[in-house]
Amino acid sequence: MSVKVVVNGYGTIGKRVADAVAAQPDMELVGVAKTRPNFEARMALDKGFPLYVLAGREPDFKNADMEISGTVDDMLKAGDIVVDCTPGNIGAGNKPVYDAADIKAIWQGGEDHELAGISFNAHSNYDDAFGCDYARVVSCNTTGLSRVISTLDAAYGIEKVRATLCRRSADPGDIKKGPINAIIPELKMPSHHGPDVTTVMPHINIDTIAIKVPTTLMHLHILNMMLKQDCTTRDVIDVLGENSRIRFVGDGITSTAEIMELARDMNRPRSDMWENCVWDASINVSDRELYLFQAIHQESDVIPENVDCIRSMTETERDGAKSIRKTNKAMGL
Repeated sequence: MSVKVVVNGYGTIGKRVADAVAAQPDMELVGVAKTRPNFEARMALDKGFPLYVLAGREPDFKNADMEISGTVDDMLKAGDIVVDCTPGNIGAGNKPVYDAADIKAIWQGGEDHELAGISFNAHSNYDDAFGCDYARVVSCNTTGLSRVISTLDAAYGIEKVRATLCRRSADPGDIKKGPINAIIPELKMPSHHGPDVTTVMPHINIDTIAIKVPTTLMHLHILNMMLKQDCTTRDVIDVLGENSRIRFVGDGITSTAEIMELARDMNRPRSDMWENCVWDASINVSDRELYLFQAIHQESDVIPENVDCIRSMTETERDGAKSIRKTNKAMGL
């Protein structure tokens, strides 16, 4: 029996979650919600997704010649679980609405951990969300960090992590943000990313610093870890290579621009790169100290995590590894 999923917010993350859910054989996408009748709403209808709107906005969509299936309240009644993909700090206000509709809810990393009480990453803590009513899928940066850290922690143990995050300043379609010609340091140190990792793996000793750079393509992480057990560079490459959501990049790829070109050449939907992209040539271990570079596609790496979170919360798959394989297969990852 398929889980009925609704997506509240059909923007950068929401439209990707909707596509990923629609591709899963054990899930049914029964609706998506938009606040205004733009091109994304039109694309949802073109894909056959039932479109729902905020109460009172019906005339706007009618005037735009867009057929709607009802209001957001109607959509929530049709679902078993809602994935909230509204902009950061907006989703928290929707919790009373979800409570009133008696529907399970997933939020994204732009909301606080305390909103849901559980922060989720499939490789790190799949079991923690099992059967729960609320969960938060951590941000793109935290997802990328958690995948690598949890994999190496399971293999060797980790004493500490120190990471520098070079963050893209905006998504490619965002015309409202900068910087245009500047590098902006995050002056609050450590940055918020380290504490966010500990919402998933409380035992990890991690500090992070961050800067914003004038690019829209990807984030870049410079990772330094102290491992508890001896290992070689080759050992780390082999261990990370076993994680299906970590992709090694080489073959002349020296930048995030070339990674995005690779995604285009792979015919990925929207040129998405769901995996962490680790330069295997950057991996170096000496006296249990590890260094590596990885790139994170901020628009898409959390998408498979949302799908796995749905399975955990709705108890449709007990084994996290099996859920990951199901999600990967359906998405073509």
